[in-house]
Amino acid sequence: MAKIDTYNFSKKRALVRVDFNVPLDKNTLEVMDDTRIKAAVPTITKILNDGGSVVLMSHCGRPKSGPENRFSLKHLVGTVEQLVGAKVHFSEEIVTEKSFEKSSNLPIGEVLLLENLRFDPREKAGNIEFSKALSKHGDVYVNDAFGTAHRAHASTSVIAKEFPEDKMFGYLIEKEIESVSTLMKSGNRPVAAIIGGAKVSSKINIIDNLLEKIDILIIGGGMTYTFAKAQGGNIGDSVVEDDHIETARQILRSAAEKNIDVIIPVDSVIASSFSNDAETQVVATNSIPSGWMGLDVGPKTISDVHEAISKSKTILWNGPMGVFEMANFVTGTHEAAKSIVRATQSGAFSLVGGGDSVAAINLFGLSKEVSHVSTGGGAMLEFLEGKELPGIKAIMS
Repeated sequence: MAKIDTYNFSKKRALVRVDFNVPLDKNTLEVMDDTRIKAAVPTITKILNDGGSVVLMSHCGRPKSGPENRFSLKHLVGTVEQLVGAKVHFSEEIVTEKSFEKSSNLPIGEVLLLENLRFDPREKAGNIEFSKALSKHGDVYVNDAFGTAHRAHASTSVIAKEFPEDKMFGYLIEKEIESVSTLMKSGNRPVAAIIGGAKVSSKINIIDNLLEKIDILIIGGGMTYTFAKAQGGNIGDSVVEDDHIETARQILRSAAEKNIDVIIPVDSVIASSFSNDAETQVVATNSIPSGWMGLDVGPKTISDVHEAISKSKTILWNGPMGVFEMANFVTGTHEAAKSIVRATQSGAFSLVGGGDSVAAINLFGLSKEVSHVSTGGGAMLEFLEGKELPGIKAIMS
């Protein structure tokens, strides 16, 4: 497997799979959040600085039956050009003679962006002929789309076979792999995992895999109340997965056997309805009255979480502590983020992964204050579960 840092791209066309699945304004179709585009810039810059050219391919949105203007990558050209600082051409076609002519005549130091790959159904189908056609756009293949690494699509895994020697990860995926490896193999203990979100069921495999590696497990978000009920608590009208009560008990038993310190919120900010304008009060998590629901953690829990994080040397944050999208229930999540930042400043390694955690750390303006923020939602979760990701396996095999 080649390494991007030592590979010489001089006079080569690099076909780079990026993750430009970015939100576009529904009226102007302008890029609303360029985070994922910025994440690909170091890889693109390296290739151009070496004296190569770059052909970019990506998907955007979920087109259902062929091309849809609102998902066209032509709306990204200006943003990519501004961030990369080089001329960016656009191909309205993906694998036609016209598109091949554009890529084969691409000047050194310039970029060609292909149209949305998912406009062609063969992309998601992992079609071999489509991947072979795509491969004609480059002399070397670089996968820098961690967000799609868990998909066995034509452009993410199948295509790698067409570049047996000249295939590699971009800087972004390299950093993602390095960060998760640091977490899962860390010798810097204690290792803490903050696992939040609404459902225990969506985090079972992650928690099971993490129990072999961590010293502290902090439960947050809606899943708090499944754990609280599993311990015999009264949770009022809080969200709960009754069919996973025994799952929560099993997790607690396994954690106890491994001497893992489990922190389940002892107090909650409860509301009379699921609304930012609802009446609120702070009560013990195991004593929530009927007609009320837990929407955030309380001050005692915030203190417990801060104490646990402050003594940790390696930290994973996956999932919010409460309904942070509502101003009156953002405190627990914000305070957890600030505790992680303080620990990072004191030398801890911190990894933030999972859509809601990433949204929260960005909302608070703290993304640059932690060690790494993952760009891959589903890919990150499957990686943490210990699953083999097709896009990564294809490069390494």
